[in-house]
Amino acid sequence: MISSSASIAASSIIEPGVVIGPQVVIGPFCFISAGVHIGEGTHIASHVVINGNTRIGRNNMIGMESSIGEVSQDLKYAGETAGLAIGDDNRIDRHATIHRGTAQGGGFTRIGNRNIFDGGVHIGHDCQVGNDTFIGENSGLAGHVTLGDEARIDAMCAVHQFCIVGAGARLLQSTCVVQDVPPYVLAAGNRAVPQGIHEQAAAYLGSDVMQQKVIRHLYDLLYHQQAAVDGVKQEIERLSQEYPLLRHFNEFFTRSARGIIR
Repeated sequence: MISSSASIAASSIIEPGVVIGPQVVIGPFCFISAGVHIGEGTHIASHVVINGNTRIGRNNMIGMESSIGEVSQDLKYAGETAGLAIGDDNRIDRHATIHRGTAQGGGFTRIGNRNIFDGGVHIGHDCQVGNDTFIGENSGLAGHVTLGDEARIDAMCAVHQFCIVGAGARLLQSTCVVQDVPPYVLAAGNRAVPQGIHEQAAAYLGSDVMQQKVIRHLYDLLYHQQAAVDGVKQEIERLSQEYPLLRHFNEFFTRSARGIIR
């Protein structure tokens, strides 16, 4: 089903079964396969390929020569049903590659709302990307990576499979991550090491002075006092009732399995 208000270049190929919402614009020489849903107001530039069970929300922008919803590169993938879900108001720049999920990873790669991905970004199978994130040019997330809300990844970074980059964390340019990065931590290097607190994260800036002090206290425990993670987790549980921002730390340590950067 194609909305009558959609604009599709004559040179683009749209297979039967594609759903295209109102005010969608599809540029020249695109290919959209059966099973794709594109929400209202989304703009797709030239030479874009969108495949498979892919759901794209409203008011997204997808840059030229991007490949969206391609089959997973996971060697265990055996053709099972899997998909990609992209939310609203995302800007995905040129030459992006975003892969569908696998059965082993829950079936879906998911991307939230209001994210910005610069040119050449790769998001592997089964990644879970939150809201309001930024990924710089030619950076890549391997399979099963979790990227928390408001996390920022600068250009030329690489994140190993199954790693978690916590909410509000930042990776400086050319950082390689092979273990989990806690929320609001600034990290750099190959391999990544902590460089302090990411004080420009929106949630950190918007929090009160006491919550900022608590986050600095947790950083001090982890990286200056070299406290055991179990002890830090107990401190987080004790403080999280009073300081709502610490919910990000609770979520992070509940899921973290690869160990944290040190």
